[in-house]
Amino acid sequence: MVEFRIDRRSGVATYVQIVRQVQQALRLGLLEPGDKLPTAREVVEATALNPNTVLKAYRELEREGLVEARRGLGTFVRRSLGSAPADSPYAVELADWTRRARRAGLEREDVAALFAAVLDREFPEEDG
Repeated sequence: MVEFRIDRRSGVATYVQIVRQVQQALRLGLLEPGDKLPTAREVVEATALNPNTVLKAYRELEREGLVEARRGLGTFVRRSLGSAPADSPYAVELADWTRRARRAGLEREDVAALFAAVLDREFPEEDG
């Protein structure tokens, strides 16, 4: 089951954080079709969010066709995204690279900026 981590200082709307975390879990294979998302009540208890925020995130995921609400049962994953399982060789290689960057003195934000720059170069908008 996915556990949402909310960063109230990120400047990103909390419902967007939930949407992005579900999308990421779908891309990494941590959530698969048929899996049940935590109920809004469970998310509220774990994160102290307003229930409407959680429901807004779930409605957005439903609008994107990623999940479906089943009356009286909960919200379930309809389809997955991407093909980058968390245990793929790419994840292992990226983790090794990240450790080397950290040992070299780079901060988290430095690594994120460097990675974003490489992503932008390797995946220009016209490819996306």
